[in-house]
Order: sequence, then structure tokens, then C-alpha cells
Amino acid sequence: MTTGFFWDEQCFWHGGGNYAGLLPVGGLVQPMINGGLPETAESKRRLKNLMDVTGLSQELTLSSAAHAPHDALLRVHPEAYLTTFKETSDAGGGELGRRTPFGPGGYEIAALSAGLCLSALQAVLQGDVRNAYALSRPPGHHCLPDIPNGFCLMANLAIAIQAARANGLAQRIAVLDWDVHHGNGTEAIFYDDPDVLTISIHQDRNYPMDTGAFADRGRDAGHGANLNIPLPPGVGHVGYLAVMDQIVTPQIRAFKPDVIVVACGYDAAAIDPLGRMLATAETFRALTRTTLALADELCDGRVMMSHEGGYSEVYVPFCGHQVLAEMAGSPIAAPDPFADVFALRQPSAAFDEFIQSQINEMHAALT
Repeated sequence: MTTGFFWDEQCFWHGGGNYAGLLPVGGLVQPMINGGLPETAESKRRLKNLMDVTGLSQELTLSSAAHAPHDALLRVHPEAYLTTFKETSDAGGGELGRRTPFGPGGYEIAALSAGLCLSALQAVLQGDVRNAYALSRPPGHHCLPDIPNGFCLMANLAIAIQAARANGLAQRIAVLDWDVHHGNGTEAIFYDDPDVLTISIHQDRNYPMDTGAFADRGRDAGHGANLNIPLPPGVGHVGYLAVMDQIVTPQIRAFKPDVIVVACGYDAAAIDPLGRMLATAETFRALTRTTLALADELCDGRVMMSHEGGYSEVYVPFCGHQVLAEMAGSPIAAPDPFADVFALRQPSAAFDEFIQSQINEMHAALT
């Protein structure tokens, strides 16, 4: 079996307002040259183009997907929210929540993005592909059931997960979110659900600034099935791998999931404009390698990844190519042109020791 790659050109057509970082441009601030959100199509389109140029695309099973059906959306989002979203979209677009502008047709594009995730997860669980990657846009991990948030208009992964469960394809699902921002939407949707383990590795108090604390472990029957790993800026390659090996892997292994789903953001990369974590393309490949090995051990290799953040048009393509080559077991490479300079910018041994002390504290609190 091959690796599935789910994408659609229409997802690149999503557009929003004029932003500088996470804030709308206005007043005395000169409009941005590109006139849009940091979350643009270009980092995703350039990833797909790089895959085509290197030949990696030819080693994957490429397909689009149908829009997520209305009943699938309703398992996560209330009817009132979907109706307001659709009406606003049909009227030319607008903004319904925090940092979530969209243009005409925004509703349909968001439903298509969710459909890519839904179909990717379904293909993995049905055994149609070995593993799968959804190049979903707009992203989804910040979206709450009734409030869009942080460039996210529908909760893509949650929609896919609930559809899989409703169709009897899986029951216990582990969600690993390594986007630089806290996966607050996914957390909120499954906060009291003991059968969905949600783990978020993120830069502490980046976005949202009021969520993502280590102490937030879930509610009622879901207590213990949520884990936040907030990290200080500048953790770098060694720190990420230590977190993955010493905190994330034992938690997923103990949970024994039917499938591992990854909210795959690349904004922890060294030159991302919205993150400060100093990860590299090799970091994301190593995280993927560990995830695949864990899935081989626990759930017959079933892994599905959903593209989330990552705002460097220059670097996201190299990070994503490393991840997809690892998923496909392909020797095709797109050498990281920044590898040498980013290696020089990694934190010192003393800082690595400090991060290890933080990991030791978290590990002790979990045992």
C-alpha cells in the first residue's frame, strides 16, 4: 500500500483580510504588500510543487475528496453556527470569530478542507492506504464548536474523528498536535471524552495566550485524556525529540489507540514568522519517524496527518517534504538549504539541560 495525499486546488483559493502577524492591520499601520493573512496558500502550494518537482508526488496516491457532508459537520458544530457561516459566505464573506476572515465561498472551501481530512482518515482506517496526509486549508485545530478562531473555520480533525467513530471505523483515537500554537479547539471538543487522547506540544502562551496549561488534563470521564506540553521559546531539535521520546510516546503507548492522528503544523520551524522554537526540517522528519514506529507497534501503522499552521513560504515546503518522504518510505530527497545555518542556531547544551529538567518535572507529575 502507498501513502495517500489528499489535496484540492480550491483550498488554495481561501482568502481573508489584511493582517500583520495575528493582528488586523489598521489605523496608522501601512497595509501589507500581500494584502492578506499570514495563513496564505503559498506555503501549501509550494509544498505540492516541490513534491512534483522532486518526483515524490509520483510515489503517493493523490486524490481530492468530497465536501464533508452536513451530518458530519453537525457532529461537531451546531446548526446555528453552520447556518450563520453559510449565510455570511453567500453574502460575500466576513469574520465570525477571532482571526478568522473569509471571502465568498468560504463555507464551501472550509467544508472541502474538512472533507479532505475526513476522507484521509477513512482511507487509512479502511486499509485503502498505509497512511495519509491531508493538505487541508483552511486549518482547523483552533476552531471551537460555535466560534471560529485563529484562521480555523471548521474543526477539521474533530469532524474526521467523529465521522470515523460514527461509522464504526475506530473507537480510541490519539491526537498529537505539534503545531507551535496550542490545539485549543480539538482540546475543547474532546475535553470530557475518555476515548480521544489529545496531546498538544506548543510554545507556551503563544496563541491562544489563555489556554494550553500543563494542569489542564480533561474533565469528568475525560480526565487524564488531555495533555498539554507548553514549552519556552527556542527549544530546538534536541528538546523536541526529548519531549517526543520521554513524554508523548509513553502516553500514547499507554492509551493504546486504534489510530494516531497528527495535527501537523510547521510553525515551530526556525524561521516561521509566528513561532520561535528553532525546529528544523529534520526535526519534523524525526517526529514523523517516531510516530510511524509507534503506530506500527500499537495500531498496524495507522497514521493520518492534517496540515495545520506553518507560515514561511520559504521553509514549509522542505519541512513537509521531509514528513511525506518519511511517511512514504521514499529515498527521494529535497535537501534542506538552511540545514547548516539552522544547526548553528540551535540552543546551547546548557539550555538543552534546562529543557530536560522541565521534561523531568512533567514526567514526574504524570507518573
